[in-house]
Amino acid sequence: MTTQQKTSALAAVLIAAALGGCVAPPRAVAPQDSTKFSVENTDKFVPLDAASQTWVSCTGLQERTAADGRLEVVADVKNRVQAYVVVQIQCVFQDDQGNSTGEFTPWRIVNLPVDSTEAVRFEAPTPAMKRYTIRVRAIR
Repeated sequence: MTTQQKTSALAAVLIAAALGGCVAPPRAVAPQDSTKFSVENTDKFVPLDAASQTWVSCTGLQERTAADGRLEVVADVKNRVQAYVVVQIQCVFQDDQGNSTGEFTPWRIVNLPVDSTEAVRFEAPTPAMKRYTIRVRAIR
């Protein structure tokens, strides 16, 4: 093998090694939904249509009693699809036996960009309301 052939072979190996290092870095993987720590609470989250069931999930519900005795609820609503999602969300409060007074919170519009989670807060109208259901639907 001549010196020129050796130089050409070495150049080819160096170019191949350099180009091999130019591979794009691996894409970050979005975290998967987990109900490991919130199984007891997320059953209170009810999608009302097929679209909202596909688009969003509840990754957690936090409950607390305010100083005046009213129940406060925060729902963490997560976008599950690779598209911008807009849904409506509402909380229905009930008494200890699960009976509703017919007073619902107004529907709220929630905008969810790709891979985002939004915390939505609700407050019971009276201290007698001790239970709740969070309802979500696609915008009509």
